[in-house]
Amino acid sequence: MAQGGQFSAELRVFEENRQEWSLSHPGEFVVIQGQEIADGFFGTYAEALKAGLRKFGVNRQFLVKQVWITEPVYLV
Repeated sequence: MAQGGQFSAELRVFEENRQEWSLSHPGEFVVIQGQEIADGFFGTYAEALKAGLRKFGVNRQFLVKQVWITEPVYLV
């Protein structure tokens, strides 16, 4: 992971919690802004996005990421 890149703080929080979350919330979505995690986990991307907008607003960037122990690989 590149140091100081966009969403680096959010990705760091995700990586620190990935193991635990992948056991308790596999396949669900989490919303992270800086070091802060939005309340709960969400079954769909749309639900997570709405929760992020409610909590952080439209003028702040936040990360919506699906919880998996390993990242899926898509071949195109």
